Parts: sequence; C-alpha cells; structure tokens
Amino acid sequence: MKKILTAVLAVATIAGSLTVTAPAARAGDVGAGVAAGLIGGALLGGAIASSRPAYGGPVYVEGPPPGPPPCVWRRERYWDGYGWVVRPVRVCY
Repeated sequence: MKKILTAVLAVATIAGSLTVTAPAARAGDVGAGVAAGLIGGALLGGAIASSRPAYGGPVYVEGPPPGPPPCVWRRERYWDGYGWVVRPVRVCY
C-alpha cells in the first residue's frame, strides 16, 4: 500500500510540474524554480526515507541451523516364529 501511495504521489508531482508551467519573465529567472524543486525533493525524499520498511525489519537467527531430530521411526523386520513381521520401532540417537 505504501509503494502504491508513493508511486501515485510521484506521478502527481510530475504531472503537476508539467501542466502548471508559467512563462519565465526573463531568461535568467530559473533560480527560484530550481530552489523550489530542490527543497520539495528534499522534503519528499526525507519523508520516504524515514518511513518504516514494509516487512518489519531484519530478522536475526542465533547459532547454526538445527540438526536432525534426536529420534526417528524405522520399520524393522523380525521373525515371530510363524513368519516375518514388520513393525515400527522408535530409534533415538
């Protein structure tokens, strides 16, 4: 939402500067326009730069990534006297 608002504000600023042009009184009267543009750009840039990031900031993780779980389930075959049977067995390391 913030990116859309910034884009709309930038387009409106550019469109406004293109449509509202006044003829210069003399060829050397551009200093006030340049100063106003610099001040406006500094204000707008400062407002955008001081806004909080959309994702909430960096996320830091301590230590190495977790290893495999300490216990796993395996299928184990055994002879019950009549035939081979498969059963789940929990193996912990």
